[in-house]
Amino acid sequence: MSVTPNIPPLAVLGQKTIIDMINDGRRLDGRDLSTYRELSVETGVIEKANGSAMVNLGKTKVLVGVKIEDGEPFPDTPAEGVLTVNAELVPLASPSFEAGPPNENAIELARVVDRGIRESKAMQVKELCIKEGERVFVVYVDVYVLDHDGNLIDASAIASLAALLTAKMFDYDYKDGKVNYKTKTKPLSIVNQPVAVTLAKIGDRIVVDPVLEEEQVMTARLTVTSDKDGKLCAMQKGGIGELSPAEAKEAVRLALEKSTDIRKRILEAVK
Repeated sequence: MSVTPNIPPLAVLGQKTIIDMINDGRRLDGRDLSTYRELSVETGVIEKANGSAMVNLGKTKVLVGVKIEDGEPFPDTPAEGVLTVNAELVPLASPSFEAGPPNENAIELARVVDRGIRESKAMQVKELCIKEGERVFVVYVDVYVLDHDGNLIDASAIASLAALLTAKMFDYDYKDGKVNYKTKTKPLSIVNQPVAVTLAKIGDRIVVDPVLEEEQVMTARLTVTSDKDGKLCAMQKGGIGELSPAEAKEAVRLALEKSTDIRKRILEAVK
């Protein structure tokens, strides 16, 4: 995914410098190639949401709100609740973002986050069934990008998981086709913790957590999502370049290594 399809003149002029630095094992912000930027996770930031989280990954900032409502199930899954992930690239976050319907970049961002949650079986959707074939709970995960300085996927996935882990839903009873909500709340049933780690190929090297300037010169991107047991549950390739088998293997190794620390940081934030 590239949310800045047109490289600004400064990036064009400076791209050789960035590539040369990466090939030498150096980065613009002083990190080594396999180090994440500073990460902070704050939960409960939206008072009226069922769950919420704010993530700062370096200068990238993402806000996620979770809303839970009753609705109709899908015809092919009549006994399962519904997960819906949406992403909005707020215009104030970047000069390249425009107001209006979600573009392909926002759609891809939402789908990658959705896939990680869905394929890891993080949410027990059968427990969200109110009456099979008639009424279920729908869990909306809304992602808002507030500041864009690269690696929106990881920041959004981290914030989404933190928001879901702290989400609470109202207890209820169901009578005469109507859901009657009670004042008592209970946690949303989340049994896994998928973590996305994004890597970029720049020059001949693989880097973790690319910043915006690095995304503008990368030839390929790979997002690897793994669950709490270290099992792969989703992957997403981006960019027009290729990854050799050895590069892809190294990217997966790095992703699994980094996901452990990120997951620990998330769980500490939601305690």
